[in-house]
Amino acid sequence: MKRYETLAEDIAGSIRNGILRAGDRLPSVRHCSVSRKLSPSTVFKAYYLLEAWGLVQARERSGYYVLPQAALPQPDPGPVLAQREDQVPVVVMERVFDLLSLTTRRDAVPLASAFPSPLLFPLDRLGRITASAVQKLDPWSTIDDLSSGNARLRRNIALRYLAGGSPVHTDEIVVTNGALEALNLCLAAVARPGDAVVVESPTFYASLQALERLGLKAIEVATHPRDGMDLGVLARVLEQHRPRACWLMTNFQNPLGSLMPDEKKKALVELLSAHDVPLIEDDVYAELFFGRERPAPTKSFDTQGLVMHCSSFSKCLAPGYRVGWVAAGRYSQLVARHKLTMNLSVAAPVQVALAEYLEKGGFDKHLRQLRQVLAAQQAAFIDAIGRHFPEGTRATRPQGGYMLWVELPPQADVLAILEQALAKGVSFAPGPMFSPHGRFKNCMRLNYGHVWDARMASGLAELGRIACAHC
Repeated sequence: MKRYETLAEDIAGSIRNGILRAGDRLPSVRHCSVSRKLSPSTVFKAYYLLEAWGLVQARERSGYYVLPQAALPQPDPGPVLAQREDQVPVVVMERVFDLLSLTTRRDAVPLASAFPSPLLFPLDRLGRITASAVQKLDPWSTIDDLSSGNARLRRNIALRYLAGGSPVHTDEIVVTNGALEALNLCLAAVARPGDAVVVESPTFYASLQALERLGLKAIEVATHPRDGMDLGVLARVLEQHRPRACWLMTNFQNPLGSLMPDEKKKALVELLSAHDVPLIEDDVYAELFFGRERPAPTKSFDTQGLVMHCSSFSKCLAPGYRVGWVAAGRYSQLVARHKLTMNLSVAAPVQVALAEYLEKGGFDKHLRQLRQVLAAQQAAFIDAIGRHFPEGTRATRPQGGYMLWVELPPQADVLAILEQALAKGVSFAPGPMFSPHGRFKNCMRLNYGHVWDARMASGLAELGRIACAHC
């Protein structure tokens, strides 16, 4: 644990134990820096983290103050237990489809959703820009840059990489139909049926579906809810199994919400480079950070072109537009060829519309507002879990994104809980969806990206009551 995280946990513990109460002022940054022998920047990072957890609030020219808290759940599920890192065929498609068909009902409280609420996005403005862009569209532009994507949009994406301190050449970027297509194209570029791919444990179920569709095997590597994959275990896997690729989410991982520190990202890239194993980086949540700066992509530490960085606008701006991309490094031409043979290109009008929106300068303002809403909603969820869920429940406190991983007491069976919850009009994503072995039977993923209102509060309270009856 880093020093700022240790400080944040110490203060959070004092809040949970009642030593610090609602309205109390935290020690000044200067005082804390001197007393704890830490740099001011380390103290600031700890206070920013406490803000993200919904425990404190900054007051202009006054300091940081403790917010009212209910009985909070324990801060983090423990690290995933050690396990054998076997290559296993992936057979999850039927299970995932069955569970998704249950959890995506429109009449259910949407805690299972993989998307934030569409009400949080500037869809009216996007619609007007799209209509205007279509009217001005040069007919010849619809057949330009077919496989790689619209040059104007790729330039704007490259500018955002540059602003974040990770320069990427425009020619390296391939525009795709959402990040999921980008990720699948990357898999197809580096792996063949029967090959093994390293995934996190737990991992996003779409990665398992992609592996199954391509006839690939999965190797699960233990992943901590706070700082990501266990690199010691990964090193052993690379030596023993010679996988063809790794598929990781180092920024606000789905479902855990974990954030890999920069030094660990650098070590990850060095480890993979030593074995010449490409990294498929799924980075769709990085714009939804709650701190002061966007976390660096793992690609920013790549000097050999081994990292294929995939992202999209679906989670942060325009979910229905289905526009993503990959900065594919040394694999860019191969990915573009796969794209050409799969579906030729992404619809030209939406690419032009997104390019125009990015150029008009409204994106960052929208992101600031969205992050504030998501951080507040996370605090409301954690408060409700503390009040309504069984004693011994543990919940993550991600520093961004909109997913919570909740670990119930060991005896809980989330599939039985899900059945009763759906009967009451509440959905959630059960833990077994996130493992090829069907692990995590006492865990669930909750989406806090939908507007916190009376219906959401009631649904979470109902889920807590059902969970209590099973524990």
